[in-house]
Order: sequence, then structure tokens, then C-alpha cells
Amino acid sequence: MVLFAPLAIFFIRVIGGANHGLTIDYSLAAKSVGVFLGIPLGAAIVTRFSLRFLISREWYDKHFLKWISPLSLIGLLFTILVLFASQGRHVVHQIVSVIRVAAPLVVYFAVIFGATLAVTRRCGFGYRLSCTQSFTAASNNFELAIAVAIATFGVDSDQALAATVGPLIEVPVLLGLVYVVKWVAKRQKWAP
Repeated sequence: MVLFAPLAIFFIRVIGGANHGLTIDYSLAAKSVGVFLGIPLGAAIVTRFSLRFLISREWYDKHFLKWISPLSLIGLLFTILVLFASQGRHVVHQIVSVIRVAAPLVVYFAVIFGATLAVTRRCGFGYRLSCTQSFTAASNNFELAIAVAIATFGVDSDQALAATVGPLIEVPVLLGLVYVVKWVAKRQKWAP
């Protein structure tokens, strides 16, 4: 999280060459990271430590997490809905561009997930840890990419469209991989 803003500046200014008069300030990239990652992380830390201190660790672990967990899925679906609503017109009108972005993303998610799963299993990790590592390796921070793309290139840019297509492809592919890994575990008797 700390390195995202410097990496955004590096990729845009150095690797991208900052051509076409494109400039991005470090403060803009840092603010985007702070808003899209810092605020949720800070809220989670405050909630965790305050509830564990004020009520109890057991209540937090057994009751609060069970109650709040479904809200994570609702938040994810809401985020996808908002992203699609904000870029829906562009997605529909530039379907060829969407497919050009989507095709390599599907391959990327499948290859990274599969390779990580194979390596972790070969190294003797258990089913749960291997699955966790595989999903972590295959997932991306598209929320930050969208924030930086919109702040840098504008909401109607091709870059913002490409960043928006990311989570629209990532979520269904990773959900599909959940079923694939369950099938593989059952077929190869890999205990969950």
C-alpha cells in the first residue's frame, strides 16, 4: 500500500515516458491511495482493536465477524455495480476494447492462480493456505488503478475504461476458480 503511489509515478513518468504532456503529481497519487485503501484499512484497524478491547476478543471473533462477513460480499457487489454504472456506457460502446483488455486478464488470473496453487501444494502447504495464497497472488488492486487512472487521464479516458474492466473480469474469474479448486481438491483427495 505504501509503495503504490511511488510505483504509479514511476510507471507513468519513467516507463510511460510522460508523453503527450501527461503529468501526475505524487500528492494526487498518494491521496488516491489514501482514500481508496487507507480509509478502509484504518476503519478496520480501529474497529478490530476497539471492539476487542471494549467488549471481548471472543465476542469479536465469534459473533461480530460472523455478522459483518456477509457485508463484505455486499460491499464487493456494490463496488462492482458502481464501477459498471460509471463506465457502463463506455463498456457497451467500446466492446472491442473491452475484449482486448479482458482476454489477457482471464489468462493472467488463471495462470497465476494455477501456478501459485501448484507451487504451494508442492511445497507442502495445506489446502487452506494454498488456496489463500493463490487467490492473493491472482487478485489485483483495481480500485487503486481506477482511482489513479481517473485522476490522471480523466473519467472518459481509455485508461479509466481498461482499469474498470479489470474488476468486472477479475471477480467472475476468481469466483469460477473457487469451484475449480474445490473440484481439484475433491478429485485428488486434498483435504480442506
